Amino acid sequence: LCIATLVRALPRPWAFGLGGWLGRCARHIQGRRVEIARNNLHKALPEMSDQEISSTINAMFEHLGISFIDMLRVNQYSGQQDLERYFEINNKEHLSEALELGRGCIVLSGHVGFWEAGSFFMPQLGFATEVVTKPMRNPLVDNYFSNIRKSKGNQVINSRKGARGILRSLQKNNAVVLLLDQHLSGVGSVVAPFFGQPAHTTTIITQMATRYKIPIVTGFSYRQPDNTYECHFGKMFMLEGDLSEANILANTTLLNQKMEDGIRHNLSQWFWLHRRWRACCEE
Repeated sequence: LCIATLVRALPRPWAFGLGGWLGRCARHIQGRRVEIARNNLHKALPEMSDQEISSTINAMFEHLGISFIDMLRVNQYSGQQDLERYFEINNKEHLSEALELGRGCIVLSGHVGFWEAGSFFMPQLGFATEVVTKPMRNPLVDNYFSNIRKSKGNQVINSRKGARGILRSLQKNNAVVLLLDQHLSGVGSVVAPFFGQPAHTTTIITQMATRYKIPIVTGFSYRQPDNTYECHFGKMFMLEGDLSEANILANTTLLNQKMEDGIRHNLSQWFWLHRRWRACCEE
């Protein structure tokens, strides 16, 4: 929280410069995380050279450092002027069209680009939005970031409350943002391909969207070299079929492909530090 006070007081360019420096420093002291990222990239993109992988990792750490700083400052964005100055919104009509069906909409996203950007621009665009988040271990830190996320009008759904909270929000015709790109095994998951590799993946989105005919759009916000954001909403789609095991796997595979497409748009802005492809024997 002391760091937050400092970076919130700095001019935006200075704060982001500090964030990039912190990210580059972390690259040199987080050897284990670097190896996880390297192994993930080799697994997901075997065609990449060692030099390309190293460049991607370096850029990722710098991006994550800036993103951490921007997360501490995201509620300092304000009004139409900041929206136009820092955010280029592409295809917001896709989300509007989905919400016109009156069933709510699932915004499929992940730890790509600056995933907290929607905390500002979604309410500013007039969308009633709830974000599903996993509580942090430290309740004081969790409360701090929760207040930041809610400061512009978003609501937060505790991931531990699961489908009930999501369904309640969808019934209000809200946009519910769900991040799909992390490992989740056990009940409520399947092993589905992701970058051509088997990956434990939650089925909550698949089951809910299939059962209740909820429209889905993808949503990603990519940082540009000038520290503005290019935000994309994908075309609305529906998950077809029943809730058989085979169809749940097929639809979850489709969702993983949508996530993969979003990551491939800018490989250095995904969280390659996460152990996404954990083998069953490691559980």
